[in-house]
Amino acid sequence: MLKERNTLSQNRSRTNIDCYHCGLPCENTRIEFDEKSFCCVGCKTVYEILAENDLCQYYAFNETPGNSPLSEIESTRYEYLDDSAVQQQLLDYRDEKLAKVRFFIPGMHCSSCIWLLENLATLAEGVLASRVDFLRKSLSISFDPATISLRQLVEMLTKIGYEPQIRLEDLSRKAEEKSQRSLYLKIGVAGFAFGNIMLLSFPEYLDIGGTLEERFQHFFGALNILLALPVLFYSAVDYFRSAFIGLKHRTINIDVPLSLGMAVLFLRSLYDIINGSGAGYMDSFAGLVFLLLIGKLFQQKTYDTLSFERDYKSFFPISVTRKETDGEKGIPLSRLQVGDRIIVRNQELIPADAILMNGDGIIDYSFVTGESAPVEKVSGEIIYAGGRQAGSAIELEVIKEVSQSYLTQLWNNAAFSKEKESAITTFANGVSKYFTIGIILVALGALIYWLPQNSTLAWNAFTAVLIIACPCALALSTPFTLGNVLRILGRAGFYLKNTIVIETLAKINTIVLDKTGTITQSANTAVTYHPVGEEAPLSENEKAFIKSLTKNSTHPVSARIANSLNGKIEQPVQHFREFTGRGIEGVVGGHLFRLGNDEFVYGTSLAESDSAPRAFLSIDGTIKGVFRLANDYRPGIQEFAERLHGRFRLALLSGDHDGERLRLQKIFGRKMPMRFRQAPADKLNYIRDLQINEEKVLMIGDGLNDAGALQQSDTGIAIAEDLNNFFPACDAILQAGQLTRLDRFLRFIRAAMNIIKMNFGISLLYNIVGLSFAVQGTLSPLICAILMPLSSITVILIATGATNGLARKWQIDAPWKAETKTVVLDGQPQRNTTVQLEEIQ
Repeated sequence: MLKERNTLSQNRSRTNIDCYHCGLPCENTRIEFDEKSFCCVGCKTVYEILAENDLCQYYAFNETPGNSPLSEIESTRYEYLDDSAVQQQLLDYRDEKLAKVRFFIPGMHCSSCIWLLENLATLAEGVLASRVDFLRKSLSISFDPATISLRQLVEMLTKIGYEPQIRLEDLSRKAEEKSQRSLYLKIGVAGFAFGNIMLLSFPEYLDIGGTLEERFQHFFGALNILLALPVLFYSAVDYFRSAFIGLKHRTINIDVPLSLGMAVLFLRSLYDIINGSGAGYMDSFAGLVFLLLIGKLFQQKTYDTLSFERDYKSFFPISVTRKETDGEKGIPLSRLQVGDRIIVRNQELIPADAILMNGDGIIDYSFVTGESAPVEKVSGEIIYAGGRQAGSAIELEVIKEVSQSYLTQLWNNAAFSKEKESAITTFANGVSKYFTIGIILVALGALIYWLPQNSTLAWNAFTAVLIIACPCALALSTPFTLGNVLRILGRAGFYLKNTIVIETLAKINTIVLDKTGTITQSANTAVTYHPVGEEAPLSENEKAFIKSLTKNSTHPVSARIANSLNGKIEQPVQHFREFTGRGIEGVVGGHLFRLGNDEFVYGTSLAESDSAPRAFLSIDGTIKGVFRLANDYRPGIQEFAERLHGRFRLALLSGDHDGERLRLQKIFGRKMPMRFRQAPADKLNYIRDLQINEEKVLMIGDGLNDAGALQQSDTGIAIAEDLNNFFPACDAILQAGQLTRLDRFLRFIRAAMNIIKMNFGISLLYNIVGLSFAVQGTLSPLICAILMPLSSITVILIATGATNGLARKWQIDAPWKAETKTVVLDGQPQRNTTVQLEEIQ
């Protein structure tokens, strides 16, 4: 029985108001089963499935580990997965008895999730094995296609609350794997050789009295050569190849002097070992290559789980419901054609430009245009791709292909094909040209000068100059400094695409901000109620009645009002009616409630300068008041703006109306340029105009309407409420709660760039001092071989130590402390506001 199978989970305490499976409040929808409370039929069903398969240990790892599943799955939702062409593109491997697939599971969040997803074979017959990559939120499944189909597999995952995220881009191309396997192997070879050569060289290094037998010297020397050969021909090959390509194109890059120094060090060591004049310096050679590769890894190491290159295919669904003569059918989006009739349900995306044929369209364009208020559409009107239906199901007729729709035209702009080059790399390559020529001239000069007097001294001077002047410090400073900056900022919730972004951020002098979803909190809307005339504020019973009424409507304004009211839904609603574009009415508790626009409630239009959404209320024919919906600005945004003023030029671009211009002017000041009702192309052109005037522009946005501006700008930062959700193509991703710390991050980046310049100076000083001794022939190659890695280690220590010190100074990686309290902005209380503490003044 269920009670017997669930002895583990019964030992844990539960409240009666929280769902046993997902932890959400049950409220009036509480379902009692097996002495436990569930918030919906879906959570109860998942519990039953787990209990029947002896998998209730799932609840023993974490409190309320589950995700609330879809209460009902449309029969056509995953019908497209039966298409053989779709299967061929999604599956990694398939034969008659085995198929392999990999899904992205955004709902995966804890150890219980891992345990359950790796025990899918117990839940479904035909699943052979399943493995989780938690960091990537990836689930790899091997299954028998003759027993369970791909569609059934996805439906099973959805039923237990782990719906895979399958997007259009998954069909158009497989994501490229950012594998560092080759680099790791080269580091491993160089590290192995470095350690063993050093160990084999110790006997001769420490042989002060010459007691080491000659046969052992030859034996250890031969082993050192064998160990060094893979380092030369495998681990260091990229540096020699880069130098060769540069010389072939008549350019001298940073790899030319590096390769020259490594080649001389290897050849001099080879000569000494074969000639029997010394143990050689193969350990210094292998150690140098090892450190250079570590620096390369540090620089290339980035956030593999995040995608910085995204377009409309990442945003659109993979399938759509097409209306046919014999019913509805789910088809891949790639097969959608002009003239097709499609069904779009509540919270689904419009995949292509279409005409509304049936139903009431309530379209949320906030992610596409920036307009925060839903747009109401009636039959015969055009609905553009990218909007989200916020009401009941509608029927549309497609008038443009997906690739030709209004939204996708944005990706044809030249801004999406631009490439950025590292200024530091360009500078280093420019320096290396003169550095290499100068070092060769100095080495030849020393050779010519000493050769008539002492050939041995001349040979030592020549090789010592080439070895000691290897620009290792120059090559290591940049990757270790910028790599450490990437790591520190990543821990603080600021993820940069690569080290080039750090360089461009250090030069920024203009910051352009989007409004909706960037400086406002998209998940929250401040709802305030204002009584009319002498009317009293709403009583608790009236709040409960209004909440009962608004819960019956799918309109976003009704939903926001319902969420803002306290109390439970206690009364049934009678004679409920919803008038499209006007309002709702119904009888609750024996009273007639009407909620809607001014014409619906007053019977006439009221002229007001404020264009923000509002809903008027009447009870039994008496006008009671008005609900006003205002944007909820991010906590600390005004102080953030004050810190930016004086250091950067600021501008604001919004696709929204200008109803909150006065509030924004109080936050950012009246002199700050503000443009409203900006289309995506308008934002892109505004950024381009700034760049024509030689401004270095940072664009901060969050939606598809910002994608062009983010790409056109010198640096584009996407604000992400959740890293698992969609965000547009960008150079960096900033967690939304960290926006008001951006000024601190920019100061840290500028200071870090000064560290690189300081290391360049140290490298130059080191070379000047070292060369002054090397040209005299008094500095033996052994000392040079010791000083070269020593200087590299010094640069690494300075780079990492200084950046860590700056991070502590600017509190970049300090624990994020927050408190919740109500603040008043522009006379309106802001609900559930998180206020940042310990701000840098």
